[in-house]
Amino acid sequence: MPASNAANVRSIKIVIVGAGSVGVTTAYALLLSGLAAEIVLIDIDKNRAQGEAMDMSHAAHFAQARVRVGDSYEDCAGATAVIVTAGVNQKPGQTRMDLVKTNYGLFKSIIPQIATAAPDTILVIATNPVDVLTHAALKLSGFPVERVIGSGTAMDTTRFRHELGKQFSVNPRNVHAVIVGEHGDSQLPVWSLASIAGMRLKDYAAQKGIPYDQDAMDGCSQRTKDAAYEIIQRKGKTNYGVASVLVSILEPIITDGDALVTVSRVGTYAGVDDVALSMPCKLNRAGAHQDVPLLLDEQEKALLKKSAESIKEVLRACE
Repeated sequence: MPASNAANVRSIKIVIVGAGSVGVTTAYALLLSGLAAEIVLIDIDKNRAQGEAMDMSHAAHFAQARVRVGDSYEDCAGATAVIVTAGVNQKPGQTRMDLVKTNYGLFKSIIPQIATAAPDTILVIATNPVDVLTHAALKLSGFPVERVIGSGTAMDTTRFRHELGKQFSVNPRNVHAVIVGEHGDSQLPVWSLASIAGMRLKDYAAQKGIPYDQDAMDGCSQRTKDAAYEIIQRKGKTNYGVASVLVSILEPIITDGDALVTVSRVGTYAGVDDVALSMPCKLNRAGAHQDVPLLLDEQEKALLKKSAESIKEVLRACE
């Protein structure tokens, strides 16, 4: 880490609201990253949160960061970012949208308190359904749109690159492909822009001397969409992947890194206004910015509109 960023980290405070599996795993990943000087856990079960903080404080000896439990939402004051993971978890057989009523009600209670205590912070929403709740957080906080960010399809994009990397036998870091739209069933892969080594996937396959198998590609996108359901069916929750993704979202915010990440932000998409969904955004200390519209083909534009409309329908039901 450059010296200027290392100096900046000494003043970084990150608050995590919700000390369940995602919140605690995120706190631990953040601790080991060295990106923050202070990590604060806030949870309705303060005793459990205290136990998690005590456990992590032993790792903090090596990471040079302080982990503590907040007494109230006033402890959000001065935070560079507040990550919200609090809410009812997705259970086997449930969709993310099934969680909306309970978690929307919870947000009505906690978001205004966070906004009052930390009016200059950046909200990072991880609670599902994340697109609906990112929209709710924007309205309930009164923050500028760039300072309310949903984790969105950042996790799906990571999973998608993992699947394509396996398919083409390359490191996922060398796969440039994104999932956009809803973090859920209406998400869509942007096949028209997916590339490896600067070549579209069909061209890469031809150059490599292997057949381009569209059925295999569709399998990659389907496994990406089904991944969370599969994991939840087996272990009851997802936490490691999403925690790592949340830290990857925080990093350019903390370091003013101008990284492009597929996150959820309220805007107008495919003609559907005032809806939150994921597109590549530039992340830095000021928040999430959509500087350059993604160049989609006509089929992708239609699918994006369908995704936006499905989220909009849920938003109307919440009003």
